[in-house]
Amino acid sequence: MDEIQKNLLLQVADLHEVPEGAYNIRSDGESAGRRTTENIDIVTKTDKNGIDIIIKPGTKKESLHIPVILAKAGLKEVVYNDFHIGDDCDVTIIAGCGIHNCGEQDSQHDGIHSFYIGKNSKVRYVEKHYGEGDGKGHRILNPQTIIEMDENSYMEMESVQIKGVDSTVRETRATLAAGASLVTKEKIMTHGTQTAETKFYIDMNGEGSSATVSSRSVAKGESVQIFYSEITGNNQCAGHSECDAIIMDQAKVKAIPVVTANHVDASLIHEAAIGKIAGEQLIKLMTLGLTEEEAEEQIVNGFLK
Repeated sequence: MDEIQKNLLLQVADLHEVPEGAYNIRSDGESAGRRTTENIDIVTKTDKNGIDIIIKPGTKKESLHIPVILAKAGLKEVVYNDFHIGDDCDVTIIAGCGIHNCGEQDSQHDGIHSFYIGKNSKVRYVEKHYGEGDGKGHRILNPQTIIEMDENSYMEMESVQIKGVDSTVRETRATLAAGASLVTKEKIMTHGTQTAETKFYIDMNGEGSSATVSSRSVAKGESVQIFYSEITGNNQCAGHSECDAIIMDQAKVKAIPVVTANHVDASLIHEAAIGKIAGEQLIKLMTLGLTEEEAEEQIVNGFLK
């Protein structure tokens, strides 16, 4: 790989070298490396772009890296990755996509990830998106995550996008069986004329299931953000949706939380807060010797940490 590709891997997957454990690296529409293990198999799909990941029941403390990088301007692709996670597993999955575009044409990656999580399994899923390059072509990322959680399973999903993506529509759909628990944590920053739209649709069907949706975002320049969260309780369950946003310059932010209780024992909460940086926060940091711009940067970094 050249230096551009290596930097993209570092940004989206924190990889300085080939990772331990199983991995599949996709570069400019083609496979750039793969390793399977005794417990994690990776199979190329034959009917469309993408892979099937099969994690054997009982797999513990193993990791999987599946980053995607695009360094060719004008490349557009749709990739389907299916994760079949057996019962009683405990695994970490690191995904993400980085785009370098110095050309005139748009570059776009649409990743559709489907998770089938077995009973009593625990999954930590980290997805980072990053864009760079001084070309006129846009950097477009549209991730879609589909999650089916079996009884007493747990999934923690961390999604981060803080630089360089011109346009994104991020959609997550999840169905939870009895005792299943889903925790999602999202961090987004936009600037210039960038747009970011996030959509969550979560159905808690099983008794004792729970879901937490948390989004923190910063909108700068003339960028536009839309946050939509729809949580439905169809049984005795607990759901919480929270959106916190800092708005700056001429940016626009819209938060649309929806909660629907279809069962008398469904307990659902939604919260949304949008506002500018408090003046007293700036003044306090500026009295310590920071410029206003440096103070704003410190506050934003702390907010998104």
